[in-house]
Amino acid sequence: MVRAARNGRASAVATATAPVRCAIYTRKSTDEGLDKDFNSLDAQRDAAENYIAAQREEGWTALADRYDDGGFSGGSTNRPALQRLLADVEVRKIDCVVVYKYDRLSRSMLDFLQVLDFFKRRSVSFVSVSQRFDTSTPVGEMTLNILLSFAQFERQIIGERTRDKMRAARRRGRWTGGFPPVAYDPAPEGGRLVVNRDEAEQVKAIFELYVETPSLIAVAQELNRRGWRRKSWVTKDGKQRQGKAWDRVTLRRLLSDPIYVGKQKLGDQTFKGEHPAVVTKALFDQVQRAMAENRSNGGGSSRNRHGALLRGLLRCSACDTAMVHAPSKNHGRLYRYYRCQNSMRKGAAVCPTKAIQADRVEAFVVDRIRCIGADPALQRETFEAALAQVAAERRGIKAEAKRGERDLAASRRDVERLVGTLSRSTGAAADAVHAELVAAQDRIGTLGARLAEVREREAAMATQQVDEGDLARALADFDGIWSVLLTPERERVLNLLIERVTYDGRDGNLTIRFRLDGIASLAAEVAPIEATS
Repeated sequence: MVRAARNGRASAVATATAPVRCAIYTRKSTDEGLDKDFNSLDAQRDAAENYIAAQREEGWTALADRYDDGGFSGGSTNRPALQRLLADVEVRKIDCVVVYKYDRLSRSMLDFLQVLDFFKRRSVSFVSVSQRFDTSTPVGEMTLNILLSFAQFERQIIGERTRDKMRAARRRGRWTGGFPPVAYDPAPEGGRLVVNRDEAEQVKAIFELYVETPSLIAVAQELNRRGWRRKSWVTKDGKQRQGKAWDRVTLRRLLSDPIYVGKQKLGDQTFKGEHPAVVTKALFDQVQRAMAENRSNGGGSSRNRHGALLRGLLRCSACDTAMVHAPSKNHGRLYRYYRCQNSMRKGAAVCPTKAIQADRVEAFVVDRIRCIGADPALQRETFEAALAQVAAERRGIKAEAKRGERDLAASRRDVERLVGTLSRSTGAAADAVHAELVAAQDRIGTLGARLAEVREREAAMATQQVDEGDLARALADFDGIWSVLLTPERERVLNLLIERVTYDGRDGNLTIRFRLDGIASLAAEVAPIEATS
């Protein structure tokens, strides 16, 4: 190549070939003869050095570092010199790996191809001197791609066999691994589930809660108020993953899972499982009917026969449990009460809160809303409390989204690790790794759906635009509107305005917590009515 020199005269500059740093790897299965002056490892290295010397004009040079595994079998990649070689490839110290024969690298075809794939992804060539195999040439590159294609085909065949085995095991009711559901833990010997008694009690209570309050959102809020969380687990590297808060998606998944009545699900089919049920079939079927009814009426709750305006809203302050509507008849007359769920089931020793007359507590709540609508100072106080509440909820949702992103990223790393492990595994070990891989992929799907739900809630809260005037509009002429509403409409208005009403049975105090998003929705509905009046 000729360049113009700075002094105007031409000067010839030779084009330099980029250096190719070659690492020589040698291996011998036994240590027999390694104490000789010129042993098998030396012979392998000598042949490799001669090959590299023949490529000197191409810039090839042998590195001084030795990668010799004397006395190590080729059936495993867990060899000190090989691991050191791979580490140096990772940090870009090597451009080409040279061996005497390819089986010096590994006697396992899957291991060999896995290592070659590792080299290829890092732009490192591979040469087998005696077999004329050189991936730096077009023919060698083509051969490598063919070999890797066959390896991928073999992995897919192994995967399909593993999936067939897992499907057959599920048809027999066996547990095939993965993240266990709430209320169960994997048996130490594997292959089946055993009941986690504490979690099983919670699951039974969740089913009963939904029967009493057939609303996924309301039940999820109740579970989170109690401090109940989804299942915790320990990762393979020993890290503790804490259970997350409940939401509508995860609650629906739990309530519709036949595993809780002792069955295993495979696609659209269910089979009798080897694990015991934790809820009765009657309770499970009752929940399925309630969820089906909610789907058919657009998610609306079941019929409110006795006009309980605060069902799903009223809670006991003493034990933070829902207070359920409990009507009774005496001499043909209907009496309506709200009773603490804990007190009803477990007696006054667990919760001393007594029943309260439904008419009385409902009248108090309605009158309180009426007073707020008529008093600007109360409106301001209510609005500021609602704003503080929403700010706290936004912080909580944002933190939950960050946790979800971290968990999803960790699961994706697990999948990448398992894919690499699978390609190095054979036989029963490959089957076990594939089962883990399927479970990890399922976990990614679950985490992705959960994160999407959290982001949807986060986006919905971020777009909320509410001002103090919304509260005034929502409660404008409250008496006039309330007086003409039917019971279902009144219940809906209260559910829009109120998140919860807490009753303290010791002093009879009632505390109302308002919903900012509901205030905005009701204000939007009231505005057209005012415009046309």
